[in-house]
Parts: sequence; C-alpha cells; structure tokens
Amino acid sequence: MIPTARHMNDDRDPIRPGISLDLDVNEFERWYWPVADLQEFCQRLGVSLSGRKAELRERVAAALSGEKSPVRKQRLKPSAPSFDWAKAALTDGTVITETITFGRNVRGYFKHRIGKRFVCHSDFMDWVRAHPGLTLNDAVMAWEALEARKEDPEFRREIAECNNYLTYLRDIRDAHPDLTHEEAKRCWDQKKIRPAQKGLVVYEDTDLRFLG
Repeated sequence: MIPTARHMNDDRDPIRPGISLDLDVNEFERWYWPVADLQEFCQRLGVSLSGRKAELRERVAAALSGEKSPVRKQRLKPSAPSFDWAKAALTDGTVITETITFGRNVRGYFKHRIGKRFVCHSDFMDWVRAHPGLTLNDAVMAWEALEARKEDPEFRREIAECNNYLTYLRDIRDAHPDLTHEEAKRCWDQKKIRPAQKGLVVYEDTDLRFLG
C-alpha cells in the first residue's frame, strides 16, 4: 500500500497518511492507527503481530525508530486445564477456576439461572475472573448486584482505557445529548483520521463541523 496523496481535506485539516515504512516515528505517533493497520505495519517491519493494540503500537514505534521491540514476558499456559469449561456439566456448586472461559456452555448456565435478562458484560466477566475459588452460584448473585447499579440514575459503566472509540462516543454525546449514535459515529470516523497525539482521539467541540 502506497501512502495516499490525500493529506488535506476541504477543511484544510491534515489527514492520516497511508501505511509506509518511510514514516519516521514522530509522524507515526501523530496518528490514530486501527489494529489492522498496526498489524500490517508489524508484518512489513518483520516483527511480531501478536499482542494487544498498545503493544502493537509500541512495537511499531520502536521498529521505526531503529530500536529493538520491547521484550515482554510470555504468560505460561497451563499444560492441561484442570476443568473443561466448554464441556463440563455446570452446577451452582461448580468452583470458579483461573481458566474459566465464557463460551456457550458457561453462558448457557447463567442464562438458565438468570433467564433472558442475562448479558455477559465485561464488568461481570472481570468479577468472575477476579474470584477463583468461589462458586457459580456466587457469580449469579454478583451479576444481580452488578445489575442493581443500573437503578442509580447516575450510574455509568466504566469504559476500558484502551477503548478509544466508546470513550469518544460517550464524551461527544455527553456534550450533545440530542446527537444520534449515527451522528456521533460520523464525527468519530472523521476525527480518527486526523492528528491525534500518541494515537489518542479526543472529543472537541469543533468536531461537530464534521456533520456539516
């Protein structure tokens, strides 16, 4: 892929260039890069494509600056899981282990216990992973407690720091409650291809110009 020539838009804003190994690290750091682009950078640079988005970005920046990619300790995988969460019969007394997964079998258990209301959201999964040794029945009660927070009109579910997209959409709709999801997304689509220090896309009031 050759860097595009579209470096300016009608508003005279600079637009993110295409993927190129000719970019220096400072230019690379000016922009938000989707995971797919970071993986393509890694492939072209001959470095590992594995890891989270922040790790990919760090790896590309290091390679573009001529440094060695940071070495991270690999997590040791258990040689043989002690419990097969995908196939085992689950009961209220089943003990949560560190190897728990949230596939069809586990979700099916919670749907059976809780009913159609059950949603396997990140808050709940984080709670379960943090409490090995407790039982699935304990997890059911924890889910109910987490859901009860919604009754508080000021409750807001936390968004992971790495989820720039959801953070941006929340911020722009907080500032402009009448904005539809589609309008907020249009602003995001335009803002993410413009300069973003260290790749972090931040909402600004001037972003509404993208709807014009």
